[in-house]
Amino acid sequence: MDDLFEAIKGKKFAVFGRAGIDLFCDEIGVKSENSGKFSSDLGGSSANICAGLVKLGSQASLITSVSDDAIGRFAVNRLEDYGVDTKYVKTISGECRTSLAIYESTLDDFQNVIYRNNAADFLVETADVDIIEYRNYNAVITAGTVFASDPSRTSTFHAIKKAHEAGLPVIFDIDYRPYSWPSDKVASDVLSKAGMSSDLIVGNDEEFGFMAGDYDLGLEKARELASLGKTVIYKMGEKGAISLNDKNEIRTGIFPTKAIKPVGAGDSFMAGLLASIADGFNLEDSVLRGSACAAIVVSKPGCAGAMPTTDELETFLNKN
Repeated sequence: MDDLFEAIKGKKFAVFGRAGIDLFCDEIGVKSENSGKFSSDLGGSSANICAGLVKLGSQASLITSVSDDAIGRFAVNRLEDYGVDTKYVKTISGECRTSLAIYESTLDDFQNVIYRNNAADFLVETADVDIIEYRNYNAVITAGTVFASDPSRTSTFHAIKKAHEAGLPVIFDIDYRPYSWPSDKVASDVLSKAGMSSDLIVGNDEEFGFMAGDYDLGLEKARELASLGKTVIYKMGEKGAISLNDKNEIRTGIFPTKAIKPVGAGDSFMAGLLASIADGFNLEDSVLRGSACAAIVVSKPGCAGAMPTTDELETFLNKN
């Protein structure tokens, strides 16, 4: 774990995964079908993580593909607005499309409608990850969505191999989205392989349970991975999180907040966790700071725009 933390302190992350567009209802408590006003912003789990990292003082490059249309260009423009490096974002022509998510600012029967048919981000190829200057980064981050389809599945496993050859740790956000996968069996096998290839693994209790093949065995799966020398963050929603390595298990709680939506918490947690490790905080404090970031994001409309800056995070922590 010491080597992992020392690497992360370099603050330069290569992030694999999707960028998209979010349309979200600004009116708190209003259902999407009843809303007359939506705002647009950057979307996609990996893109959100990148935005969160940059807002907290780290550097992030996103490796993905977007469609050659207004929505793809919107996603790239917003990445750059947030200060995310886009030199490895490839534009794809044809019938592929950049992902779209439409959601609301209410917990009452929350709806998140996601359009992922023929997704452009699945078209990242091995040649695209071969051109990355891995020596310019300190760690690699990947989200589970990239493994749901080829060629991005094969190319990301290839990138993980290249990262390890360059001496970089791999950070894996399980981020299981059933609608993206051809079957549960394929998802379980592939995500388990990704976990075995990673040094830091972050997921919730259901995701670890899914990898284990039994939702009641999630913590057992997390402990198994930790026993292999990996650092594991096992999130349990309102019950907090358990941080595991081969020596310790640390339990932490969550911060009280008035949530208006459930989305964005995981992306913000990951950004807060890694940025805090990069700033020299220990594992327990980094998890707590990640939890604070999650609490901030779920209390506001939107995701990328709701990610806190360092000053906003410190203000929240001082009040809580």
